Amino acid sequence: MKRILLVVGGGIAAYKACELVRLLRRRGHAVRCVMTEAAHHFVTPMTLAALSEDKVYTTLWDLKDEAEMGHIQLSREADLVVVAPASADLLARMANGLAGDLATTLLLATDKPVLAVPAMNVRMWGHAATRRNVAQLRADGVTVMEPDEGPMACGEYGPGRLPEPEAIGAAIDAMFAPAAHAPARGPLAGAHLLVTAGPTHEPIDPVRYLANRSSGQQGFAIAGALAALGGRVTLVAGPVALPTPAGVTRIDVETAREMAAAVDAALPADAAVMVAAVADWRVETAAQKIKKGDAAPAPTLALVENPDILATLSRSPRRPRLVVGFAAETERVIEHATAKQRRKGCDWIVANDVSGDVMGGDANAVDLVTADGVEHWPRAPKGAVAERLAHRIADALKD
Repeated sequence: MKRILLVVGGGIAAYKACELVRLLRRRGHAVRCVMTEAAHHFVTPMTLAALSEDKVYTTLWDLKDEAEMGHIQLSREADLVVVAPASADLLARMANGLAGDLATTLLLATDKPVLAVPAMNVRMWGHAATRRNVAQLRADGVTVMEPDEGPMACGEYGPGRLPEPEAIGAAIDAMFAPAAHAPARGPLAGAHLLVTAGPTHEPIDPVRYLANRSSGQQGFAIAGALAALGGRVTLVAGPVALPTPAGVTRIDVETAREMAAAVDAALPADAAVMVAAVADWRVETAAQKIKKGDAAPAPTLALVENPDILATLSRSPRRPRLVVGFAAETERVIEHATAKQRRKGCDWIVANDVSGDVMGGDANAVDLVTADGVEHWPRAPKGAVAERLAHRIADALKD
């Protein structure tokens, strides 16, 4: 069980903090809540107290609270401090070290890791001041998630929505994941490698989901091969039943948004190998099972585009030195893979023809697309493909 101090900022997205508390409690964590004054306009202390089964702290000037538990002790008893939602104002105060209320005083006094989850209007998120504050917080060691993109309460559309509680939970899991210790020797000793593997499952209702045929075998093999060369490897895995490779730190996720959050939380990294077959689309999940019905027409699923993890990582200010993507194609493999490399902005693309049994089989034939051209690698066991790619990555990082 981990102890999480949740700082709830002001904004309409504060209602999601209630579901986040429920999710964290279901996972066995202890949650203690702190509310800013603005947060009171959107949720009540009583609601958060009932969900967390703990006292909610709201002011720096409560003599009883300070006598029983000083704010310094409160800031340091937790294993992790989470700020959700983190408004533009709260991010600005954090970045500048202000301590005018209980929340900012705790954040300035804590010696524990901090995860900030922004939520604000799209124009506020894109403003130069906010970008500057986020960059400063990241430089100070605060993990700042990227907000979701979509329609907002203000009627505008774009990045700025608070990520869903499941995605925040995945980012929290990533921060709690124990660091893998790299061997003393090896060409990747001292390097941090980030690998994604497997499919994602996008829920339709409580019993159905959209998915693909990815087995995760190639990604897991690559993670193991990188660890064998001495790297510290973080593996973000979709829902697959595979054993964790030796020496690898594994983070399990289900949806594309959870995977995006876990990838972001795992940075910085020296190289990223994005093997996962991430679902391009998701649907708005129904709260109850969709019934067939004798006379009812078949339901229509409205598809919503998922975050593009590879493109986002390739263009991130915290971009790894080497970003490797994968292209699973069924026709015109080289043509499509080369176009994908340019479109996504990654350094290499590993292209493979999945028109046969590749996604469930034990062997693979790939083409490595780089700025220097295309290399055809003959069909080989997935473990051998992983070893060859791991050595190429080690050489690239050395150069």
